[in-house]
Amino acid sequence: MANARGSVEGANNAKQVTFYGLSTCVWCKRTRQLLEDSDVAFDFIYVDLLRGNERKDAIEQVRKWNPAASFPTLVVDDEQSVVGYKPDQIKGALGL
Repeated sequence: MANARGSVEGANNAKQVTFYGLSTCVWCKRTRQLLEDSDVAFDFIYVDLLRGNERKDAIEQVRKWNPAASFPTLVVDDEQSVVGYKPDQIKGALGL
């Protein structure tokens, strides 16, 4: 089973990137793969694997950027977000 949260090292680490996803979501898997293939450093949180207040807090964080609380939600530098699997928008937000 996947870890509920963690960090991935990458050479592209100029931006602070937080990836919110679901462990069973195909679009989340594709988004994470895009980040890894682009050698981006990021923190990840699989909301469906969290429990109790930790899960509630994570959903509140997602809603700040994405009121629908859908996944994947990618937050870059606490300034912008990309909702859904949108490779061109993700690369643009990350300056790739």
